[in-house]
Amino acid sequence: MHGGIDGISKKIRSTFDRGVSASDLDTRQSIYGVNRYAEKPSRSFWMFVWDALQDMTLIILMVCALISAVVGLASEGFPKGMYDGLGIILSILLVVMVTAISDYRQSLQFKELDNEKKKIFIHVTRDGSRQKISIYDLVVGDIVHLSIGDQVPADGLYIHGYSLLIDESSLSGESDPVYISQDKPFILAGTKVQDGSAKMMVTAVGMRTEWGRLMSTLSEGGEDETPLQVKLNGVATIIGKIGLVFATLTFVVLMVRFLIEKGLTVGLSKWYSTDALTIVNYFATAVTIIVVAVPEGLPLAVTMSLAFAMKKLMNDKALVRHLSACETMGSAGTICTDKTGTLTTNHMVVDKIWIAEVSKSVTGNNTLEDLNSVISPTTLGLLLQGIFENTSAEVVKEKDGTQNVLGTPTERAIFEFGLKLEGGHNAEDRACTKVKVEPFNSVKKKMAVLVSLPNGTYRWFSKGASEIIVQMCNMMVDADGNSVPLSEDQRKNILDTINSFASDALRTLCLAYKEVDDFEDDSDSPTSGLTLISIFGIKDPVRPGVKDAVKACMSAGIIVRMVTGDNINTAKAIAKECGILTDDGIAIEGPDFRSKSPEEMRDLIPKIRVMARSLPLDKHTLVTNLRGMFHEVVAVTGDGTNDAPALHEADIGLAMGIAGTEVAKESADVIVLDDNFTTIINVARWGRAVYINIQKFVQFQLTVNIVALVINFVSACITGSAPLTAVQLLWVNMIMDTLGALALATEPPNDDMMKRPPVRRGESFITKVMWRNIIGQSLYQLVVLGALMFGGERLLNIKGSDSKSVINTLIFNSFVFCQVFNEINSREMQKINVFRGMISNWIFIGIIAVTVIFQVVIIEFLGTFASTVPLSWQLWLVSVGLGSISLIVGAILKCIPVKSDENPSGPNGYVPLPSGPDNI
Repeated sequence: MHGGIDGISKKIRSTFDRGVSASDLDTRQSIYGVNRYAEKPSRSFWMFVWDALQDMTLIILMVCALISAVVGLASEGFPKGMYDGLGIILSILLVVMVTAISDYRQSLQFKELDNEKKKIFIHVTRDGSRQKISIYDLVVGDIVHLSIGDQVPADGLYIHGYSLLIDESSLSGESDPVYISQDKPFILAGTKVQDGSAKMMVTAVGMRTEWGRLMSTLSEGGEDETPLQVKLNGVATIIGKIGLVFATLTFVVLMVRFLIEKGLTVGLSKWYSTDALTIVNYFATAVTIIVVAVPEGLPLAVTMSLAFAMKKLMNDKALVRHLSACETMGSAGTICTDKTGTLTTNHMVVDKIWIAEVSKSVTGNNTLEDLNSVISPTTLGLLLQGIFENTSAEVVKEKDGTQNVLGTPTERAIFEFGLKLEGGHNAEDRACTKVKVEPFNSVKKKMAVLVSLPNGTYRWFSKGASEIIVQMCNMMVDADGNSVPLSEDQRKNILDTINSFASDALRTLCLAYKEVDDFEDDSDSPTSGLTLISIFGIKDPVRPGVKDAVKACMSAGIIVRMVTGDNINTAKAIAKECGILTDDGIAIEGPDFRSKSPEEMRDLIPKIRVMARSLPLDKHTLVTNLRGMFHEVVAVTGDGTNDAPALHEADIGLAMGIAGTEVAKESADVIVLDDNFTTIINVARWGRAVYINIQKFVQFQLTVNIVALVINFVSACITGSAPLTAVQLLWVNMIMDTLGALALATEPPNDDMMKRPPVRRGESFITKVMWRNIIGQSLYQLVVLGALMFGGERLLNIKGSDSKSVINTLIFNSFVFCQVFNEINSREMQKINVFRGMISNWIFIGIIAVTVIFQVVIIEFLGTFASTVPLSWQLWLVSVGLGSISLIVGAILKCIPVKSDENPSGPNGYVPLPSGPDNI
């Protein structure tokens, strides 16, 4: 109806070779829409306030506060009767507001990160030049270049291409990929390019695509809970149940004592409004004990710590797509890394070339002239034809007139070498037409192209892994450009050349050709009878800082393994340069590894440091065995579509942001934006920081819980009253939950974290070291508060009618200062110096300062609401002094040796699991 793709291109005013005009972009967006999907509206701040108010214990406390206010007004009049109830209400509102502000800020951070991870760039032709743009800037009429691993950014029509195979499973649910051609030209947004390459003209964007229509019927779910959050929710449930038991016992004891005293004094038949107020206050205290006991700050601390780490990692060029990745990376014991682009710079150059039995270094201009002098123009023409025809790279003109080569690093290296070689040289006419293209394939390890020559014959050019192409050759090109048979001696010399290139850490590629008179459409490239043209030795320099990063991994107990498709000699040379291949490690080739039995693998895997000539399946097998057989936490780096299974199988997948395909990024947990191995170490550092920060917070919180529960329960049993009131407990709850989470969860990593082994699977979260600190600090605080409770008036010579109120205020003040100093103490669980790095952590200092200021205000000015009285400066000194002694107690506790919690390791740091079903 529209006259095919040509007719549509005219109607939308776009041409295949020039694309659309940049001046039309706004008009096109207003007519056809913007390439964005409609998102559900973000939640307002008041929705978070409403969520915080839904907490059942807070609702019970509000009811208690209202009853307390009503009964108080009836018995003591206005305003005195309102104070208790109003104090509880104000405390609840403060807790709710702090929680809501924290959650709201969190949601804004997640939105920001979500937008960051959706930043995808694609190549388009606009105004006649090829350029890189964000998918959000795509408009109808744009000519998009698609290659293996890309995610299709919009709906469009196929213009032309080679062997384009599209995975439509995300839309259709069908697992079989679909071949796209001019007979079946429809390409849909959200699908993935599995093979081949093509140009596509965009016909629909954003919500008008098939994917957009599907999205409008769905609403995306939020972030899943991380494994650590799940573990901590279990801890929180147990502590909450213990708190419920203590609260019930405290209420029962207080009520029994109250009824006995009432029965002995005025009798149980006479009841007054003050009695009702007392019972309501008892109930409020019991409910508040539950509020304090339930550590709602645990999930908050995890979320805060992870979000803080995610934000910092964004600055360090790592985009964390899943929250749990930070935490998992802290436990990683093995990193299986690619070589190209991760350990190396990913800008390859041809360093050496072998052609016509001559081996030359070609890094300078003079050497290029030397090469021209030893081979004939015919040989050179054949070489250039092979370079320029059999390539996926292309030259594009930038807007400023400069030329740029686009393509994979290897293709660019050879193409740039060809351009240098051709400069000013009258090469043989390369006028020929591409007839068929076989893109590079990781299984065949080669790419091929069929071209038609001016004389009517055809020529196949094949380029790929040296040992594969050499096996297919029985001829070679000599210095005059003639094809001569390949003798066994020459074949041996060629293999020696390949090995010598590889031992110099050069990646080797061979170029060969075969003349054919005719071909069939469905025929593949020839696998024998080829004529060898040249061997390229391509260098990819090791990135600066990689050697130090690998060393840091070793000292942190993380084993780095290099898994690459390269020749074993090249791989070993690079691995030695990076410090990966050590004396006790071994290098193995993929085919050897594949042929091993499970028993042989059990002995072999711990020693493997390099796997060369590997297929994606070998990487997947290695990862599966490390996780299943040795119970390792495995991180995997990858950039290609073929890496997706290993990235998915690993505990944490790290995709490369520059070289990585969209499919690899989609399967990964972390995107390394600068493709640098050093960035991966930063992710591990922050992962460890997250885990340790949560442990610090749990240690701090459990100490507060134990002391608050025991002191109120013991006091209720002995004296018949609770020294810590509902308002005071709510304030303490805020110090340790929200503010404590913020203070301890935002501690940055230090170098010591990378000098200890990773946390292995199944290790207890609350370690023996933590129990030592918790029990020691709790005992100290209970002794101090118990002494003040039962002998404070006598010890401090406090007399007068308000002596009981003064002692209760002193107990509350001392309790709070014990927590303030214990928070400082919790910064280090094993080291005595707890002040190291504190000055640089302004969040921690700010929270300590705010806590102290609020405490002064509560004691001195808000006594009516908080049931406190102003204290003399001497008693303030007593409170601060008793709190500060907890630092000395902490230092003494850290001198007590504790047996390590770590699992006993076998050789190479592994804990092999028993085989059979019981190992679960």
